[in-house]
Amino acid sequence: MSTVMQHASHGLGLGPDRWPAPLLDDLAYTRTGIVNLYFVGREGAGDRGWVLVDAGMIGSAGAIERAAAGRFGEGARPSAIVLTHGHFDHVGALEELARRWDAPVYAHTMELPYITGRSSYPPPDPTVGGGLMAGLSWLYPAGPVDVGARARPLPADGSVPGMDGWRWLHTPGHSPGHVSLFRDSDRTLIAGDAFVTTRQESALAVLTQEPGLHGPPRYFTPDWPSAWHSVRELAALDPELAATGHGEPMSGEALRAGLHRLARRFAEEAIPEHGRYVGRSALADHRGVISVPPDVPHPMARLLTGVGVGLLAGVALSALLEGDDD
Repeated sequence: MSTVMQHASHGLGLGPDRWPAPLLDDLAYTRTGIVNLYFVGREGAGDRGWVLVDAGMIGSAGAIERAAAGRFGEGARPSAIVLTHGHFDHVGALEELARRWDAPVYAHTMELPYITGRSSYPPPDPTVGGGLMAGLSWLYPAGPVDVGARARPLPADGSVPGMDGWRWLHTPGHSPGHVSLFRDSDRTLIAGDAFVTTRQESALAVLTQEPGLHGPPRYFTPDWPSAWHSVRELAALDPELAATGHGEPMSGEALRAGLHRLARRFAEEAIPEHGRYVGRSALADHRGVISVPPDVPHPMARLLTGVGVGLLAGVALSALLEGDDD
């Protein structure tokens, strides 16, 4: 087992004092809820000596600050926050962290409408199937955040501010301005949600971090032809390490073989059999969403939603009763 996989295999077993988990000398990650985020910079890099990639779930700002302090030093702020994209689970703490750290926020020009309050994303699609996470997706926020003047476009030359030796690649499909970050010197890839390493539609897979190469989360992917093209581009890089938005990092030949297989069999393995955006994509430009296909009702999605709401209600009631017992 490689060093990367030894670190990654700790998964949810890592306690708060062990985050962030190192992957390379200058790359570490932590998980907030269902999503990963990444710290680029050497341990002890100090104030403005590192970069945060993505910004986790709502309510995670304090945990991210503590993880950053543990790796880079108390009070250490990033030189920049770089976003792979702006979906709710990648920007949950963005506004708060950008304000606390007074940090610029870089994203692709096609992604700026969703982090400056100008446009909501296309609605999530609970009809894609695959599990409870997909069935509940109608509950997930699609609205924008707003970091105001701190939002800046990624440089047109492909460089990444604060990340020497890295370049960004436009990998749309999961979102219009989705980007992946690649370092040619060691073929390290931060892939965002262009592909993921667990089956994100399944609540059980998310809880256990069951490993595997999968396409982008189906319920939030509104442009499948572009998503397929993006996976083919990333597979052609032959990455040595892939750090994704969901699932544990993967490395080596298993990663490359799985990614090439996914690129070949994307239609069979990644694109859902049915769904709102299957056969017709949502359209967007630099101002935000232009149009979306009509909704596609699906009985199984309603069933999964009912089961999910029932489970959530049961958990809430159980917690309330326990509180009464205390």
